[in-house]
Amino acid sequence: MGILSRASYIIRSKLNAVLNRSEDPSQTLDYSYEKLQDELQDVKQGIADLTTQKKRLEIQKRRLEENVEKHNEQAREAVQQDRDDLARRALEKKKQKMNQIEELETQIANLQQQQDQLVEKKDQLQSQIEEFRTKKESMKARYEAAEASARVSEAMTGAGEEMEDISRSIERAEERTEDMEARAAALDELQETGALESQISDKDSLDRELEELATDSAVDAELETLKSEMGKGESASESEEQADTEVEPTPDPEAVEEAEPPEVDDSEVEQELEELKDKEAE
Repeated sequence: MGILSRASYIIRSKLNAVLNRSEDPSQTLDYSYEKLQDELQDVKQGIADLTTQKKRLEIQKRRLEENVEKHNEQAREAVQQDRDDLARRALEKKKQKMNQIEELETQIANLQQQQDQLVEKKDQLQSQIEEFRTKKESMKARYEAAEASARVSEAMTGAGEEMEDISRSIERAEERTEDMEARAAALDELQETGALESQISDKDSLDRELEELATDSAVDAELETLKSEMGKGESASESEEQADTEVEPTPDPEAVEEAEPPEVDDSEVEQELEELKDKEAE
């Protein structure tokens, strides 16, 4: 087998497979029934044509038979008038017409035989068509019932193409939802542990703790200020002042005098101030 033959065979086989998958038995049966009806119509048309042709031959035969009778009368008259020559000519024409009649009878018989055969075939074909029509309707009903049952089963079991697409869509949606839920949970966990902030900020955990302490101190100070403004902190301050008063003894004047700092030389102080000014100027 050559390359072209193999390619043609492969193409025909693939086309045949495609046609088999796309073939609808109901449409195929209806088409076959229509073809049989066309053939029956052709047979009927052939019978009608044969009948017409046979009728024409029969009409022609009757005319020849009339001519034969006419020539026979002519021969009789010629004999009565002692004209044998005319009688002979009339009989010759009669003979020719009779020969033509025999040929027409043969043709008519053949046409009648063909007509009978066609009528018989027509009856057989018509009977087959009626039988095929009954089977066709039965097969169509069975196919439609099986198709409906298959559709219901596919819908119930999810085996159909549309249900398969829907199932795949649901699976993809579930996978995407699970991925998104896992991502959200991971982000929440990173945010709680501080790993997410450390990735997007320069501050570490120590900086955040110090900021929280500073915030707490500021809040405490503001709270104390607020209490002082509202008079809530007076009793506490007074109690503290009383405690300080009770604890600290009255200073002894002699001890105070003894505790006074020694005198400092002014010249040494002025010299140190000058040195400080010189350093600031430099």
